[in-house]
Amino acid sequence: MSRFEFIHACVEPWPVQVLCRVLGVSCAGYYQWQGRAPATPTPWQGAAHAAFTRHARRYGTRRLRAELRAEGHAVGRYALRSWLHRHGLRALSTRPQRPRTTVADPAAVVAENRLLGQPAPTALNQVWVGDITYLPLVGGRWCYLATWRDACSRRVVGWHLAAQMPTELVLLALEQALTLRQPAPGLIIHADRGSQYTSTACRARIEQAEAVPSFSRPGNPYDNAQAEAGWSTLKTELLPGGSPFASLEEARLEVAHYLDTYFNLDRRHSALGYRSPHQFEQDLKRNLP
Repeated sequence: MSRFEFIHACVEPWPVQVLCRVLGVSCAGYYQWQGRAPATPTPWQGAAHAAFTRHARRYGTRRLRAELRAEGHAVGRYALRSWLHRHGLRALSTRPQRPRTTVADPAAVVAENRLLGQPAPTALNQVWVGDITYLPLVGGRWCYLATWRDACSRRVVGWHLAAQMPTELVLLALEQALTLRQPAPGLIIHADRGSQYTSTACRARIEQAEAVPSFSRPGNPYDNAQAEAGWSTLKTELLPGGSPFASLEEARLEVAHYLDTYFNLDRRHSALGYRSPHQFEQDLKRNLP
């Protein structure tokens, strides 16, 4: 609401001169504003409001612009920023992570980082990256989410959530990914040096799938940057304000909807030219020779 709109709403009990003086505007400016015809909203504003609501405040100006342009509305980020500010709308912002989820096994024998010096993958099921994060539950408790992502399309190809983070957490997520994607031999499966990934059971399952293990260098989070980069976004969009889940069951339901329905199918990613992982994969398949 603008100051002139506020004055107009309050003129019944208060004199215009008093309201103008308090709000720091001129009476002439108010009366000039009052004589104007109401501004007609442009078509993109209605579409912007619908998109902002549909994505539950998860889209800032960049993704909103991509969404609107996909719908045929030519609008810039500065116009969107002014529109958001004018209507008191604010996109969710990321918040820092707290606990560590990587506990290395110093006795484990691990493979080298096979992604170092290599170009980014250009096809699906060439490289998967895995990581674990925590999600809060009421009462100060935590649950743990393990995911595997296709490094080309950013799609979450497998995930599992549990109250603890043993080796089975990443194995169940990996089993889901292998079952759904059926990758050809030679897939690189990359993770950090957490004990879940370097365990005998995990390395044996990777070998059984005829995949190639790859691990980050010790103490170098940048080696698994793509897997870790999505966590702050997920927590911001899944838990606005940092409010915890009421139970483990609620967390599973919310994570399933977010990852399988929204993140993979609908959410636009800047690294994918503001396409969703599903749309990116469909475009990639259409362009195959």
